Amino acid sequence: MSEPLRRVVVVLNPNSTGDGPDNARGLRDELAATAPELPVELVETERAGHAEELARDAVRAEAGTLVVSASGDGGYHEVVNGVITAGRGAAAVLPSGNANDHATATQERPLAEAIRDAATAGVNTRIDLLEVSGSGRTRVAHSYVGVGITPVAAAALNEHDLDAVKESLLVAKAFWRYRPLTITHDGTDIDIDSLVFANIDRMGKYAQLSEGSAPDDGKFETLLIPHRGKLRLIAEFARVLSGRHEYRSRSTPYEFRTHTPMPLQLDGEVFHVDAGSSVTVRCLPLALQTVV
Repeated sequence: MSEPLRRVVVVLNPNSTGDGPDNARGLRDELAATAPELPVELVETERAGHAEELARDAVRAEAGTLVVSASGDGGYHEVVNGVITAGRGAAAVLPSGNANDHATATQERPLAEAIRDAATAGVNTRIDLLEVSGSGRTRVAHSYVGVGITPVAAAALNEHDLDAVKESLLVAKAFWRYRPLTITHDGTDIDIDSLVFANIDRMGKYAQLSEGSAPDDGKFETLLIPHRGKLRLIAEFARVLSGRHEYRSRSTPYEFRTHTPMPLQLDGEVFHVDAGSSVTVRCLPLALQTVV
């Protein structure tokens, strides 16, 4: 069902070292020239987590609001959680970060063009989200949830302009310091080096998680690397980089229990869970309205 688009609120970090502020102003100016009937407002964050508050308040204040995050995946993560908390509205990302995983995987054309069409035809696209519950809290992720080394290594690779030798050295260094984690899944204790739940087919500039997956198919992909030693871990990560690692698609929730305090990465943002926590990851089919 299409929802009318009445205004656009662009959330940006004025102190960003990336292109967010310039991209935000560029989008506003382009829409002013090509869709002058559509109000566009720029709002600036003041602290960590502020983008979530701004997004929530914006969609609650006026129906038909699209909140655009001029950021990378982390800033968009906050905006999506704000929109979902509000229970209405739509969200989109104006890619302005390092990896921009979500935009790369889902956006089919320039954002300004998609917004102009939505101003005429309404917001009629929905995508799935991942929901994570643990330690008494619940968050959603637009792209992936990572436990262990894979999201850490992917994030490290995103920060560098690498050739093959530098990439190998960086990965080896990160992996040599890594210690495995233990979880309990379906009554079995598993020592893991990495466990990733994905709503898109890639993570970062390098890690190819799956083929044929889609962010609106009602499923998510799981990629598990059990602990088998440092050299084997490096070899398995190389398989992830080349898209040759085994993965499974599922529509049912994945539940596990932590043995130690554990950081999860949701779209690159950290979500801490306590030792002995029951963690559930599930797909929320078509939970987010967006434009593509």
